[in-house]
Amino acid sequence: MTVQAKGEDRASMRTVVAASSAGTAFEWYDFFIFGSLAQVISKTFFAGLTETAGYVAALALFGVGFAFRPLGALVFGKIGDQAGRKGAFLATVLLMGGATFAIAFLPTYHQVGIISPILLILMRCVQGFALGGEYGGAAIYVAEHSPPGERGWSTSWVQTSAAFGLFGALLVILLTRWLLGLHAGPGAFDAWGWRIPFAVSIGLLAVSVWMRLKLTESPAFARMKAEGEASNAPYAEAFGQWKNLKLVLLAFFAMMSAQGAVWYTSFFYIQTFMEKFLKVAPATINGLMMAATAVSAVFYVVFGWLSDKVGRKPVMLGGMTLALAFYFPGFHLLERAANPALAEATARAPVAVTADPKDCALQFDPVGKAAFVSSCDIAKSALANAGVSYANHQGPAGAPAVVQIGDTRLVSQSAKDLPPPQAKAVKAAGEAAIKAALARAGYPTKADPARMSLWGMFGVLLVFVIAATALFGPLAACLVELFPTRVRYTALSLPYHIGTGWVGGFVPFSAFAIVAAVGNIYAGLWYPAFFTAISVLTTLFLLPETKARSLDQ
Repeated sequence: MTVQAKGEDRASMRTVVAASSAGTAFEWYDFFIFGSLAQVISKTFFAGLTETAGYVAALALFGVGFAFRPLGALVFGKIGDQAGRKGAFLATVLLMGGATFAIAFLPTYHQVGIISPILLILMRCVQGFALGGEYGGAAIYVAEHSPPGERGWSTSWVQTSAAFGLFGALLVILLTRWLLGLHAGPGAFDAWGWRIPFAVSIGLLAVSVWMRLKLTESPAFARMKAEGEASNAPYAEAFGQWKNLKLVLLAFFAMMSAQGAVWYTSFFYIQTFMEKFLKVAPATINGLMMAATAVSAVFYVVFGWLSDKVGRKPVMLGGMTLALAFYFPGFHLLERAANPALAEATARAPVAVTADPKDCALQFDPVGKAAFVSSCDIAKSALANAGVSYANHQGPAGAPAVVQIGDTRLVSQSAKDLPPPQAKAVKAAGEAAIKAALARAGYPTKADPARMSLWGMFGVLLVFVIAATALFGPLAACLVELFPTRVRYTALSLPYHIGTGWVGGFVPFSAFAIVAAVGNIYAGLWYPAFFTAISVLTTLFLLPETKARSLDQ
């Protein structure tokens, strides 16, 4: 091959990577806006619920979009395996962009009532469906264009697109908050300014579509199509033949369980934890996450390149093992760095709730009909809203709940069977008494910036970034190499989106719900730890090395 031809190939490869990554970054931007604005979304579309229930509902809705990703993976996977890679992921970006742009103009709960969250759920389902076909197409398209010894490096740019998408979402949110704070007042963003990040996505959509229209079909698929080897029944081949089905199962348990758990804990649940429990200001969280995300963009490529040298398996195994070992100590370190007053108060004046278990409900009510007015529910609701950990002790049957805050003992009154105005007054009085006792015991209502260690917080985030990028950087190449060309789009996309969608997308909701139920702000970490541990064991003993495999199989 001549030097000129090699140069042309390099230029063509850069175009493929840029177009695939740009479109994927845009789709991640769309999806990440919603996750970053969960607090505002809960107030806007779930105003009929209590504070805790509304926040849990917003996090659950964030997960709903992910729940539809496997369906999109199946639909667009079949299209990609039968009609071609290019058309499939061109359609996904159009669907995703349209749904995101529409969210900017949805009415609020105060304007149309229950219709508001229904419309939002519909848009989230469309987003999730579209994203289900996006990642597989982009990763396969790049890998099938890439030289064999550079697949980890090339596909890592698709992984980096997640960082660019998240960074862009956080940057737009931060700039919008700042500009509206200067010109429209502090409440403008929550009132209507949250719509701006959704609305500006229309410009990003236009750029993404333009870039993807310039692409041609992948060489591996074009060659297979020309030889008449394209699959006529990708579902039956991918999931009905054991030789392919076992690869689908292996991909899920070895890689995708950990990918969903590690990545979404490192980049999303950690935001919920800092805002809801550590009481860190949203602007501070956005700034830290932007810095961590910028660093992550480099590490995706570093670890993708490293996997070309030493193999996919050792790099990914190292990342997931680091995350598993660091979940609990990392979040404890984060508390001491972000809100040392909270850590000191917890040690000095631990909180416990003694109650009849029959008097305590799981405080999640997505339709807003439950009252939560028992003495136990009033006590635990106040503590959950304050972001305070507490121990649970079983009390005598029929006895009112007792809250112990250090040496202070409070008996929580029940508002059951009272007229609504009296019940509301009793509940408010109980919550006020608990908040006052927490304040006297030194529990802060918000993190003190003067005592906050931003470098300490960033250090914790950096460890999670390294773990997540070591796992995610080589992952696209490994997945593409694991599956045969005939069913690669279908077979790859399903385990990927079950892992990221069902395991990862529900990390914020599941972890927060566990905390609300158990009372310990660290209890939610058992959810990602469980799925990460499954992948560590499966990867260690069952996942083969794939970096030297041919894609023409």
